Amino acid sequence: MSLFNGKRLDDSTFKLDIERMRMGWYADKYFVNIATMLQKLSEQGYLYEGHDHLLPGGIPADEILTGDIEVEMQFFTRRPGKTVVVGVDKALTMLRHAAGYFKEGKFINTAENLEVWAVQDGDVVTYNGNVSRVEPVMRVRGRYRDFAILETSTLGILARASRIATNVYNTQVAANGKPLMFFPARFDVHEVQAADGYAYLIAVQRYNMDYADHTETYVSTDAQGDWWGGFGGGTISHSGIASFLGDTAEATLAFSRVLPVNIPRIALVDFTNDSIGVSLQVCKAMFNKYYELIRQGDDEEARRYILYGVRLDTSSSLRDSSIQPLGEPALDLGVNPRLVFTTRQALDSAYLDWNLPKEAVELARQYCQNIKIVVSGGFNVDKITKFEKLNVPVNIFAVGSSLFSNYGPTNTDFTADVVRVKVHGEWIDLAKSGRGAVDNPDLVRVW
Repeated sequence: MSLFNGKRLDDSTFKLDIERMRMGWYADKYFVNIATMLQKLSEQGYLYEGHDHLLPGGIPADEILTGDIEVEMQFFTRRPGKTVVVGVDKALTMLRHAAGYFKEGKFINTAENLEVWAVQDGDVVTYNGNVSRVEPVMRVRGRYRDFAILETSTLGILARASRIATNVYNTQVAANGKPLMFFPARFDVHEVQAADGYAYLIAVQRYNMDYADHTETYVSTDAQGDWWGGFGGGTISHSGIASFLGDTAEATLAFSRVLPVNIPRIALVDFTNDSIGVSLQVCKAMFNKYYELIRQGDDEEARRYILYGVRLDTSSSLRDSSIQPLGEPALDLGVNPRLVFTTRQALDSAYLDWNLPKEAVELARQYCQNIKIVVSGGFNVDKITKFEKLNVPVNIFAVGSSLFSNYGPTNTDFTADVVRVKVHGEWIDLAKSGRGAVDNPDLVRVW
């Protein structure tokens, strides 16, 4: 259930490999082993025979069918600060379809025997370093052997999706609401794109809710929009420019002529390492075609040649040739503030050199000054924060691999603990040292 639409996703969205999940294919083997052991003990009618149990005084440990022990398990993260939680619906779907056991080769689904509480995708949990004050995102009660093998997979989706969402959220905060193009697809296997794209969506929606903003979403592949009906967007690649013999202006004109008008025309301008010079070439070529069609009265066709933006993507090992060395050489490498400022100034005044008829000057001025600047290449929270503090005139940040970060303050690993057991019909606190049952008021009963 997304916090923003009140609807839970189900397996029609996730398309789980349920049969192999039921067999423990995706489970850490020790969970498979313990589930197998408990089922065998249940079939044998084994009763607890030990002497060093941790039950409180006065509670007898006899006549306990260990193989059928019921437990309360809580799922949580200890990421510093706050975590935007995503992956809950997929974890719940795993429990609903794969909790149970095999008997004589037939799977017996026992999900309805479980008691399940969960937060919603988009909820936030916080952690201040006190392990006794974690905020669980799921709580499951039931016979442990029925869902033991699902711990690996449920934790996995919670960890992955919440990590992406929280990193996106923090990056969005750093960008002060400027749109983020979600560009990490090339840095991981394709199978994760749908979950990652959904996590990105939830993070942007959470940001908009918290900051009363209306930031738009931009994913780069259709797969990233699979769970929510989004579609990938994008324009011209370096390889596309190479296909036009390095002529960025001609590649942009051809793109504009052929591709649907609803696709924003964003020129990638660093192919020859002259971002400002190429930006001006593309701008003039696109405006000339635009103005020609306007004069012909074909406003609809002219829309094809509106240059939405230019994307600066200079390699971090290069200094753009349009930037003269100044001060510390390292500050001039890659996409840097001075390059963006200079590009903005050049675009804003480009029309002044076009020798236009008087009636076209104002149209050209608006055309040039409406062109957005998109930046990409190594952007993360720290770099975006620096750009924003300097009021660098960036309109859109394209962010990739930093959204996968899972180290130090970005660590978003999830874990699960048994914190109670049911003995003689009564729930008894029982957890490993340092852990214990904790409530979270955002948990709601699912089934």
